[in-house]
Amino acid sequence: MSQQRPHRIVFANEKGGTGKSTTAVHVAVALAYRGARVAAIDLDPRQRTFARYLENRAETAERRKIDLPSANFAVYEGDVEGMEALAAEIGEGCDFLVFDTPGRDDPLARHAATEADTLVTPMNDSFVDFDLIGQVEGETFKVKRLSFYAELIWEARIKRSRATIEQQRREMDWVVVRNRTGHVEARNMTRIEQALAELSKRVGFRVSHGLSERVIYRELFPSGLTLLDKGHLGELGTSHLVARQELRQLVQSLNLPDFMRAEPRLELA
Repeated sequence: MSQQRPHRIVFANEKGGTGKSTTAVHVAVALAYRGARVAAIDLDPRQRTFARYLENRAETAERRKIDLPSANFAVYEGDVEGMEALAAEIGEGCDFLVFDTPGRDDPLARHAATEADTLVTPMNDSFVDFDLIGQVEGETFKVKRLSFYAELIWEARIKRSRATIEQQRREMDWVVVRNRTGHVEARNMTRIEQALAELSKRVGFRVSHGLSERVIYRELFPSGLTLLDKGHLGELGTSHLVARQELRQLVQSLNLPDFMRAEPRLELA
C-alpha cells in the first residue's frame, strides 16, 4: 500500500452488546488470511474482549501446533499522546491497524474514531442502538436530530476532507454495520432501514449488513478460532456456512484498500 502509515480501521460504538469486538476480530483475521500485515490495539482494558480472543487464538495455535493467521496486538490505557506513540510503534510496517474501542463514551475512543480511515459502527437493529447516531420522532419515526456522536464524526470528516490533499490521506469512510437483523420484526426493520437511509444522506455514512446472532460466535471465543479457520472447526452445519458467507460479504463491503503481499491463504470471494 502506498501510504506512510497503516490504514486505520476503528470499530466504535458507545453502546455495548453490538458485536463490536467479535466483528473486529473476524475482520482482522480475515485480512491476515489475505496476506496483510495486521496490528491491533484494544482500547478497553476492562473488558479486553478483543485481546482475550487473540490470546485464546495464540494458545490454541500453540497447543495444536497449527498456523493460525492473526494480528500483533496490544492493550492500551493512557492518554492520546501515548496511544499515538503505541500506534506508530506497533503499526510500523503493517498494512492495517485495527482499533477496538470500549462500548462507552471515552476520550481515547473519540480520538481513535476521528482519526479512522475506515470507521465501523456496529449496531443492533433497534431504535435503542439507532439513538447513538440520531433521534427519531415517536410517531413518524422520522429523524429529528443528529446525536452528539454523529455530529462528532461529521465534524471530523469535514476536517479530514480539508486536510486530505495536504496530508495525502484518504477521506474517512464511515460504515454503519447492521448486526442481528434476523432477529428483528419486519415492520421495525423497515422503519430502521428508512431512518438509516435518511440519516446517511445527512451524515454521509454507508450501511452494510453484518453478522447475525449465532451461537457459533460465542462458542468460538474460548479457542480463539474464527469462521475462517477451515480445517480446524470440524464439520460445520448449514447455519455456520451461511454465517461464514455473511462475514465474507461484510469484509468486502468495507471496501478496504488493496495491498501487495504474498499469495493469500484464503480467498474471500
